[in-house]
Amino acid sequence: MFSGFSFIQIFSAFMVLFAVIDITGSIPIIIELKDKYGKIEAGKATIAASIVLLLFLFIGEGILHVFGVNIESFAIAGSFIILFLALEMVLGIELFKNTSSTDSASIVPLAFPLIAGAGSITTLLSLKSQYANINIFFAILLNMLVVFIVLKSTRIIERILGKTGLAILKKVFGIILLSIAIKLFLSNTGINITK
Repeated sequence: MFSGFSFIQIFSAFMVLFAVIDITGSIPIIIELKDKYGKIEAGKATIAASIVLLLFLFIGEGILHVFGVNIESFAIAGSFIILFLALEMVLGIELFKNTSSTDSASIVPLAFPLIAGAGSITTLLSLKSQYANINIFFAILLNMLVVFIVLKSTRIIERILGKTGLAILKKVFGIILLSIAIKLFLSNTGINITK
């Protein structure tokens, strides 16, 4: 029934995706979005991210091919969204217009590109060459469970850190996010920066 099913492969794929998605590292960004939009719909963000990842697992390369887009171009587009989000956090400016809709914030930029971004999609496509689809499928579901728990726990984390702790984390993670955006951009344009 489950051809190629392997707990070892599920665990390995889960760990790789967990490291790339890095939902715990995104906590300051999630709190920032929650402050800006009033609340974040954890269920909607998790479902949207799950759909994006599962679509790319099964028909991802085909979808991009239909639009004449390669994975590198997709990654560069995602890097720009991450860059603008990082600039908001570091500089304290507003680039994403604040609307009354929490749905849109739960989808963009939270579900995409923070959770199901270019990095996780690229990783997902590369995992397909090493693991059976059924194992990657379960690894995605387990990661989405972790994502949902973290999104639902932001109030608790916010209380523990306090306003000062959050302000410091916001700036630090803004710079880290900025670095990730630049790395994602450079690695997909072929530009090499040596030490």
